[in-house]
Order: sequence, then structure tokens, then C-alpha cells
Amino acid sequence: MKYALVTGGSRGIGRAVSIKLAQMGYRVIINYVNNTAAAEETLQLIREAGSDGEMLKFDVGNAEQVREAIEGWQAAHADADEYIEVVVNNAGIRRDNLMALMPGEDWFNVINTNLNSFFAVTQPLIAQMQFHKFGRIINMASVSGIMGMQGQTNYSAAKGGIIAATKALAKEVARKNVTVNAIAPGFIKTDMVEGLDEKELKKTIPANRFGQPEEVAALVGFLASPEAGYITGNVISINGGLYT
Repeated sequence: MKYALVTGGSRGIGRAVSIKLAQMGYRVIINYVNNTAAAEETLQLIREAGSDGEMLKFDVGNAEQVREAIEGWQAAHADADEYIEVVVNNAGIRRDNLMALMPGEDWFNVINTNLNSFFAVTQPLIAQMQFHKFGRIINMASVSGIMGMQGQTNYSAAKGGIIAATKALAKEVARKNVTVNAIAPGFIKTDMVEGLDEKELKKTIPANRFGQPEEVAALVGFLASPEAGYITGNVISINGGLYT
């Protein structure tokens, strides 16, 4: 049985990624923190895609919760020598504001949820990936982490950190056939872009539209596949030409 963990897997890009990995034959572990109904709906869609999955509730921004959940899963699967061979670090939050007006908690919460979670989730999975000589670590960055976006100093800092961490970790684990890549979406039609002026923002995008979660999921699927084994330490943009 092949296992993949998708953080923030209940909705949006995470849901599309979960379905894509299910179509590739993975049993998908859907991480969520609050919306049980959405996670259950994603699980049903996974089953309709011909695979199966399970729900794993924890807050990626709470290191203790992450450790308990992942170590508990690993202990339950130790006898079968099963491990999580694909992890998609997708969970994230936005708390946009000009930095001069930004409450301190909005800075620290975004950094914790979007960046510190990368360490908390990924670190306990690396050893088994290396032991089995196969692993895929796919991190959801953002165009904000590449070009910077006003009103998103916290978000840009977190996503820029993810990009740097991706490049560094890729060099540490490449010899064990473990790849580490980041995807940097632009504007994708999910809950994360709620409140933004889509009509005006589309004018800044050469493709003249927002992207779809399934387009991001298709890229995740390729990076998770054996065919992408020589691609590591890269940041792949998917933004309709917004920034190249």
C-alpha cells in the first residue's frame, strides 16, 4: 500500500491534490483541522476515484499535535513496514495587511502555519523515505514568495522561506532518491483568494484568468511520480504568466 499525506487536504488545492494522488493509486491521508464535513467529502471523492484514504486531524501550526498525529500513524503501520512516501505541504493561511498596520499575532501565525509547519510535518517522515530509498516532498509556495506582494509581507516571508528550505533539503536527501520541490501558484480559484477583486486582478495576468486547483494538482502528480526522479530543488511557477 502506497501512502501520501496532504496537509490542508480537505478543500481547494488540497482536495484536488488528494483526488489526483488517489487516481495514481495512493491511499491518501487527508489532514484537516476544523472542517470535518469537508474532509469527509474529500474522502468520498477519493473513493469515487478508485482508491481509499483516511482523515488525520491536527493543526500544522501546533508542533505537538503534528508530532503526536504522525508518530501515532507511524506506530500503527510499523508492523506492515508501511510509510508515507509522498508528503504535500499544502496547508496555509493568509492574514493580509500593510506591515505598518499588521498586528504581531498576524505575523507570527502566518509564519508558524505556513513555514514552521514545513519542519514539523516533514522532519519525522524523512528517515523512512531515505530507508526505503524513495520519497517525494512537495511544498506549496506562492508567487508571493518569489516576487513579494504588498500587503503580504508575512505571507511572502513564509513562502520565501519555504522556497529556500526546499532548495537546501533537496541537497541533503537526493542521494537516497528523495526529491524536494516547491510549486508557486499565482491566483487559483479557492477559498484563499476570497475577498480579492478577481475582475481587476485578471487584467494583470497574461492568461486573463485565475487558475484551477486541478491544474496545480496535475503538477503535483507529475512531481510525485517516478518519472520526475531527476527533478529536485526546483520551484515551478503556475501563474498564467503573471510573473516569470
